[in-house]
Amino acid sequence: MVEDRTTDGVRIAQLLSSELDGREDPPLDSLAVINANRDVEPSEDGTLAYEVERSEQGGNERVASVFVHPDRIRMELTEGIESAEKTARKADLLVRPKAVEPPRVLIFVEQGAHVKRAVDALIAGLDSS
Repeated sequence: MVEDRTTDGVRIAQLLSSELDGREDPPLDSLAVINANRDVEPSEDGTLAYEVERSEQGGNERVASVFVHPDRIRMELTEGIESAEKTARKADLLVRPKAVEPPRVLIFVEQGAHVKRAVDALIAGLDSS
């Protein structure tokens, strides 16, 4: 049996965007994909595909940025990074902390089948912030 794996960065980013837009359960119901680059071209360093914003009573806040590489995506989270990192590691996703101000965690998604794992990590970060 042959397994088809989605390993194209642009397609993985599309799947993640659809998952974020399509779910209406909390806290995903407060998220929106913004600043989408519909003609994004992947690059080795990663090209910004879109950002994820959370709407709250006090206004809107960017909580993640999604970058497209040729064979994966990189999601940079700025909220609840410890919880998001822990959840992503448990899900066997490649994770790297980024020592910048404000600190971030980078979560790499290398297969379309792992998009839900990345969403779970994002939710963990949002729930802890």
